[in-house]
Amino acid sequence: MEECERLGCENARDIIACGFDVKKTFIFSNLNYMCSAFYKNKIRFSERVTRNKADSIFGFTGEDNVGTQGYPSAVASFSNTFPRQFPGNDHLHCLIPCAIDQDPYFRMTRDVAPRIGYLKPALIKSSFFPALQGEHTKMSASDPNSAIYVTDSAKVIKKKINQYAFSGGQESVQEHRKLGANLEVDISVKYLSFFLEDDAELEHIKKEYGEGRMLTGEVKQRLTQVLTEVVERHQRARAAVT
Repeated sequence: MEECERLGCENARDIIACGFDVKKTFIFSNLNYMCSAFYKNKIRFSERVTRNKADSIFGFTGEDNVGTQGYPSAVASFSNTFPRQFPGNDHLHCLIPCAIDQDPYFRMTRDVAPRIGYLKPALIKSSFFPALQGEHTKMSASDPNSAIYVTDSAKVIKKKINQYAFSGGQESVQEHRKLGANLEVDISVKYLSFFLEDDAELEHIKKEYGEGRMLTGEVKQRLTQVLTEVVERHQRARAAVT
């Protein structure tokens, strides 16, 4: 429990460092904040979801603890769950940024919402962000080389990209010049598609790399520059959080 609280505080610092307006931001842990309105909505929601429905959505089995099974009803936090933050606003629209693996929780929320008189929440459309090892691999906390962390140094970022970022380039320079890179599987290109803000430069890199005029090392070097700037900017902002 103590470790969960510590990680929650650390995550809050990262969120604040992203530049949210402190006057319009409420970050909370339900270990510390669960008012009457919050709990009432949890009960309203729980009444409309059967055990069979929850099992079919989340794959619960008899081996799962009751806390795991009760969690989905706490995720659905409508605007009137927070009367102090939204006084008198019981029907505000809600936009949810979340990872793809969280989608089942909010699909269920959208199904239940109109049955208890609430507006359906909307989700930001997102796409899978792969691990460094390849398009169909997943980042894992057990493998620190599967991802770039916001705590990584410039040296570590460079090492991870050079050693672990899966390449769509050919095995030899000669073959690469002739055949070009496979952009569909190249992780450096995938990451640049997310983090490089200059669309014209991104298209230039794709064209040059895809046609073999740019080498894998050059693309990885550009990605290293971009990610180092992003991470160091975040680290400076995070250090300023009290």
